[in-house]
Amino acid sequence: MADAQSVFITSADGLKLHARVHDGPARRALPVVCLPGLARTAADFDPLAAALAADRRVIAVDYRGRGLSEWDRDPAKYNVMIELGDVLSVMARLDALPAIIVGTSRGGIIAMLMAAARPDAIAGAILNDIGPVVETVGLMRIKGYIGKLAQPASYGEAAAALRTRFSDQFPRLSEDEWLAYARRTFTTADGRLVLNYDPALAAGLESLSPEMSLPSLWEQFDALARKPLMVVRGALSDILSPPTVTAMKARAPALEYLEVPEQGHAPLLAEAETIARIRDFVTRC
Repeated sequence: MADAQSVFITSADGLKLHARVHDGPARRALPVVCLPGLARTAADFDPLAAALAADRRVIAVDYRGRGLSEWDRDPAKYNVMIELGDVLSVMARLDALPAIIVGTSRGGIIAMLMAAARPDAIAGAILNDIGPVVETVGLMRIKGYIGKLAQPASYGEAAAALRTRFSDQFPRLSEDEWLAYARRTFTTADGRLVLNYDPALAAGLESLSPEMSLPSLWEQFDALARKPLMVVRGALSDILSPPTVTAMKARAPALEYLEVPEQGHAPLLAEAETIARIRDFVTRC
């Protein structure tokens, strides 16, 4: 397999968007498009993408304001509808329509919205720790750290800080895995470590409170459930609850389900067993 390549696409409103393209040998096979979480990047999918690219092309997207994509001067544009448009632009530009979508958290929300707005763009989907009902307690936890992580002096210090904050979600990660997590969360700019995303992303969570009743996405989920569908849940997740999974299974009896032990939000999709299950599902799509 060739090394992943960075490709840049211009959005409809002129921003430079980055995609990480793993070119597999079978160009006729359905491509896979990987969509990360709120403040995550394309690099989160490297282990999974490397495995899937043995059979097909894999494209992992950096949303605007994340990773190597350009930041938006207007934080209000960090919303899922704008990002859906960006993702569709990337897919069209890279001749990846239709595709199998792997959506982690926010990426899964975008996949559900895509199924309702552009069902022809999706050939199948994997929702990683997300469903049509998002638990407020988990969102409040995320609100507590987005854009607020202290600037570390080194990647070792960053890994230690991340371990302290997220060990309840990932109690079994090794020191090397925490260091890798740190390298995906921070980047180097002007000789110092900074967050690998625009801190203005936090603005989208400012109005969130524990008392809020968030709108559900059952209609969009039903549209997605007409396609081959797999749901991955972290056993320790505070975003996707077991009752929501039960309701999803009731509405989509053919749904394939995988629970990842000793991981929370969101499963890293890097373990051999998880990758094997996903690869098998993708092949069957």
